[in-house]
Amino acid sequence: MKPTEIRKTVAACRLAYIVQAIVNNLAPLLFTQFMKEWHITLAEITLITTLNFSIQLAADAASAPLIRMLRIRKTIVLGNLMAGAGLIAMTILPDLLSPLPGLLISVCLYAIGGGIIEVLVSPIMEACPSDSKKAAMALLHSFYCFGFAFVVAVSALFFHIIGTDHWRLLAIQFSILPLFSTFCFLRVWLPDAFSKEAPSSSALFHSGIFWVLFVLMFCSGASEQAAAQWASTFMESIGLSKAAGDLAGPLLFTLCMGASRTIYGLFGEKLSLKRAMILSALLCLISYGILSSGSGMITAFGCALCGFSVGIFWPGTLSAAAFVLPSGSASLYALLALAGDLGCAAGPTMAGLAAACQGNSIQRGISAAILFPAMILICLLFLSLSRRNKQHSGFLQI
Repeated sequence: MKPTEIRKTVAACRLAYIVQAIVNNLAPLLFTQFMKEWHITLAEITLITTLNFSIQLAADAASAPLIRMLRIRKTIVLGNLMAGAGLIAMTILPDLLSPLPGLLISVCLYAIGGGIIEVLVSPIMEACPSDSKKAAMALLHSFYCFGFAFVVAVSALFFHIIGTDHWRLLAIQFSILPLFSTFCFLRVWLPDAFSKEAPSSSALFHSGIFWVLFVLMFCSGASEQAAAQWASTFMESIGLSKAAGDLAGPLLFTLCMGASRTIYGLFGEKLSLKRAMILSALLCLISYGILSSGSGMITAFGCALCGFSVGIFWPGTLSAAAFVLPSGSASLYALLALAGDLGCAAGPTMAGLAAACQGNSIQRGISAAILFPAMILICLLFLSLSRRNKQHSGFLQI
């Protein structure tokens, strides 16, 4: 296998995570426009985010038999095609049918694609030869953040120059990337299959460390998306313009999240994963406190701090899983992706419903999601106090 072939595969995986960022974060930037254009309520807007991550969760659960049936290449190509189709459908179906059903069908399409991409990209990356798997995984996940930043920056520029009323043109332009990603995966090297020696799902269910990792992954997704999905709407609700709100909210959030993942990817071999995750959980608790009580620039600082603090959770949990459990298992990554997507659905849903119940106050809604970083801290402290347990000691050595 030539190094140039590996580099092309790594580049394709990174592009796929940019596609994943588009799928997850374009619609939230349009929530206020949807409510204005189609008179959709906050509770109905919450349903869009809930359905997105719930469908991704279902795709995670169905991915293992799908991979066995179609093999890796056809499955990842299908995921990218579904992501592009969903973005295009979002510009057509709400007007062709009615707003909410049209949006929800579109969400289902691109969410299936996002779920497939998420399950496959990490094990494909794990199969690529690398001097440091942990650094490679963190850098891979940083491209989700860069993709998120790309979506926010391009959208803010588009809305400032052309206007939010023409958002359909923006969605069509973003649909080009999933189609390009499809072309890339048709050509690059991919493993024929993942490790056959890895444990089955039933074996993982009997592992105590797997369930700790499952909870960590759930809370990682919830902590990240509770802030990310509502950041744009939140900033607009405190009086900022659309462009200023997107720059001070989601763009700052994702740039800081990408920075933390890049730092860990570059210097992860010299850092203790356990200590880094505990410190990040503490910072995340502080950031949620700022978001729930601050205003103006203080809130922007809270978004930045939240993004930096959550950055390490997802790739850090995957790195821990690859270390303490046999790596290369499609079932392991599928189950952890399922846990993460379950958290991604639970976090913003809790925040949205809490906001709807408290006078449509997004600030009060986000304060309810402080539960998730608190659970991460509890899990990590539990592991720290379990040094005598050999099953946990490997995690603590990372």
